[in-house]
Amino acid sequence: MSHLSERPEKPVVGVAMPHESAFQHVTGTALYTDDLVQRTKDVLHLHPVQVMKARGRITALRTEPALAVPGVVRVLTGADVPGVNDAGMKHDEPLFPDEVMFHGHAVAWVLGETLEAARLGAAAVEVELEELPSLITLQEAIAAESFHGARPLMVHGDIDAGIADSAHVFTGEFQFSGQEHFYLETHAALAQVDENGQLFVQSSTQHPSETQEIVSHVLGVPAHEVTVQCLRMGGGFGGKEMQPHGFAAVAALGAKLTGRPVRFRLNRTQDMTMSGKRHGFHATWKIGFDAEGRIQALDATLTADGGWSLDLSEPVLARALCHIDNTYWIPHARVAGRVARTNTVSNTAFRGFGGPQGMLVIEDILGRCAPLLGLDAMELRERNFYTPGQGQTTPYGQPVTQAERISTVWQQVREDAGFADRTREIAAFNAAHPHTKRALAITGIKFGISFNLTAFNQGGALVLIYKDGSVLINHGGTEMGQGLHTKMMQVAATTLGIPLHRVRLAPTRTDKVPNTSATAASAGADLNGGAIKNACEQLRDRLLQVAGSRLGANASDVRIVEGVARVLGSDGELAWDDLVRTAYFQRVQLSASGFYRTEGLHWDAKAFRGRPFKYFAYGAAATEVEVDGFTGAYRVRRVDIVHDVGESLSPLIDIGQVEGGFVQGAGWLTLEDPRWDTGDGPNRGRFLTQAASTYKLPSFSEMPEEFHVRLLENATEEGAVYGSKAVGEPPLMLAFSVREALRQAAAAFGPSGVSVHLASPATPEAVYWAIQEARRGGAAPAVAADAEALSGA
Repeated sequence: MSHLSERPEKPVVGVAMPHESAFQHVTGTALYTDDLVQRTKDVLHLHPVQVMKARGRITALRTEPALAVPGVVRVLTGADVPGVNDAGMKHDEPLFPDEVMFHGHAVAWVLGETLEAARLGAAAVEVELEELPSLITLQEAIAAESFHGARPLMVHGDIDAGIADSAHVFTGEFQFSGQEHFYLETHAALAQVDENGQLFVQSSTQHPSETQEIVSHVLGVPAHEVTVQCLRMGGGFGGKEMQPHGFAAVAALGAKLTGRPVRFRLNRTQDMTMSGKRHGFHATWKIGFDAEGRIQALDATLTADGGWSLDLSEPVLARALCHIDNTYWIPHARVAGRVARTNTVSNTAFRGFGGPQGMLVIEDILGRCAPLLGLDAMELRERNFYTPGQGQTTPYGQPVTQAERISTVWQQVREDAGFADRTREIAAFNAAHPHTKRALAITGIKFGISFNLTAFNQGGALVLIYKDGSVLINHGGTEMGQGLHTKMMQVAATTLGIPLHRVRLAPTRTDKVPNTSATAASAGADLNGGAIKNACEQLRDRLLQVAGSRLGANASDVRIVEGVARVLGSDGELAWDDLVRTAYFQRVQLSASGFYRTEGLHWDAKAFRGRPFKYFAYGAAATEVEVDGFTGAYRVRRVDIVHDVGESLSPLIDIGQVEGGFVQGAGWLTLEDPRWDTGDGPNRGRFLTQAASTYKLPSFSEMPEEFHVRLLENATEEGAVYGSKAVGEPPLMLAFSVREALRQAAAAFGPSGVSVHLASPATPEAVYWAIQEARRGGAAPAVAADAEALSGA
């Protein structure tokens, strides 16, 4: 077992415990960024000046009427920016634009003594616009060849030979929607300036160091004059990885210019109309199978809807390409990617970061092709799993380690779900019910863990031990409800050998741990846990030297367990408090800076080859649904999940992440249907589903009636902290089983062997049209067998 993964005697990791802020959450005492306004004096409030046109060039911007509104203090425009007027890392997102690029684009910001004064001031600002042609839909952008950013190409094997050698060839296309983050806490920031002109920005951000960087370059000051803190977030899901930076910069600019604290918070409608979402995708594909249904070749083009600026679209697209194989061995592949530029909000990171989009493409292909091959969909999937010991690599060249876990979780979930018996029961039910059908589907996942950009795979920590024996830890990760802080406290307590109550965690701040990566890519626990373990090991080694000298033993023979230092094979012991006090009087340093970098990664973005991921996380889910043939309405009757988190750092946290990820994935695939006005009228480009009344979110009524989640046992990951694996993103893709069960239930309304096209999201309306297609005998126009290939089969 590796040093990184080895657990000591009586570890605190692996113990099921509640979230460290759970009590504050349920009692309402947990503070979020906007709560801090009540504790701050003389706060000014920001409100955006939004232009409600999809695209246009600003010909006049008159702020004088706003200044006449009582309570308005100042109107911020591009002329006020002392540094770089840009909010993005790609320098393609003007903070104060000269050209409106989407409906609701903010072109100026009003500062008021109250939020109402700022709102009225914003309404008084006069903007004249020369309207320009706009592209709203992905299809419009593709037709206009409106693309931006890199256009990666992933090639593996000989695609032409693979297609030629295939007994069955099918082609098709597939378009599916994005997803609104709908975090409970909208974007928020509070900026203050001290007597030296230095900025302190409280921000609801997943990436404080990058927020610091953007604020720094907008204000034209060095980074050491800007401190960013994230107390906690009320949800993030990727939506606060890149997009908070510009908002924080506007607040910081206001504070710098007025000398007063400035509060920024979007209301829900503003948040939904101004901030980016999960990328919707369009895919065209051709796939070849041999006579037994094994994939021979895949030729595909994935087009991501990037919105008006690049944001994180390029790495999102890259991860989609890297995950199009999911759990399946594809000997020959050619997959091209491109980012469409549309006049909508700039789409951004969302839990899974492109991985779900890539995996959805292959799962949709297999679900549609299985009936055409005369195979059960589950059997088709099983036949194409990566096989251990065969030297198989992903299409981008990374060996698939622990490939046996694909089959292990699959078989375990089959057993847990009682798959064989329930399949017979469902067949009997369907035969007896012409207007209601049930189906049970299983899907699996293989998700790579690490940032695609190798430089981001590093983490830092600062651990302080005080004279009374209490411990304070700081790390670069942010808490958005996922339980990262809970796990990090457990890691610190385990490494130091002390009870958890001796450890406290400080809010994430850029002046404690610099140059941190975003809390994203499911790497928060790996990176920050490794850094905290490193810092605590430095402290523990110093304390073991002190304990050895006090107990008359070699330091290597001393262990600290449950807050007591003991010598192996001896009765000598020293309590933690006494040990720390002794170390202080011996002038032993009781603070340490820790660092961790993920080893073994390399990636050539141009060649699209390398080893971008430290390891893969695996899982499988079985979902049973019941569908009404008259309306397409459905309910999820039961879900069984087996998921691989390595050796869990905190089982209660991890099970919660699996459950939450699955439900969020089911929302994306079956409920959440973002819509824009695509007409040529005055509201062209307007986001139509801009509230919970029109944007359908999963609720209790959509929860499975039975929900069983089990973590894979005996699954130590040698390359990660205390043998754990990432858990934030991978479970979302387990929800593919819901969509595939709906497809199978719809098909059950038609003749045997029918292939059904199912839109995504698979809303009741979409399911109804799939049922109608099945009743007509299928023949989905998007799936066509290659007659020439079939004639040679």
